[in-house]
Amino acid sequence: MAITRDIIESWAHPRRVVRRLLDLGPSEPFVFTFLVTFLILAFTAAAPNLARQAYLHPESPLFQRFLAASLGLLATIPLWYLFAALGHLIARACGGKGTHFGGRLALFWTLVVVSPAMLLQGLIQGLLGATNAAIATGVMVAVAFLMFWTVMLQEVER
Repeated sequence: MAITRDIIESWAHPRRVVRRLLDLGPSEPFVFTFLVTFLILAFTAAAPNLARQAYLHPESPLFQRFLAASLGLLATIPLWYLFAALGHLIARACGGKGTHFGGRLALFWTLVVVSPAMLLQGLIQGLLGATNAAIATGVMVAVAFLMFWTVMLQEVER
């Protein structure tokens, strides 16, 4: 199944999709692909605002901003693995019976699932700047992330 269909289905039935992905069996390259997909989409979401900032402040060219953003996103890879491990350990302390792989799958898939909302936030921020609309969209993304991650982590820890 295409990843776009899985993303759309995850907005309606996150448990079913993450269970289907978990049933494919443990594959670290498969899960890492979700993290890389998220990082690419996060960079794409940041691009409109980076372009806006380069236009408003031409002393720092767009290429420098893109390079800094991409290297900054790459530097977060170990933090996402640490975040997934902490989520799994907290779930384990609350009675979860899943694996570290399931914890990574839940977090990385959640990141991919909320990426369309991040793209919307990036577009709003690029067009309007740091306005109330951009802040509200950011809050929506954060709430969606927490809800999806909680639901998916519960499913993989059953």
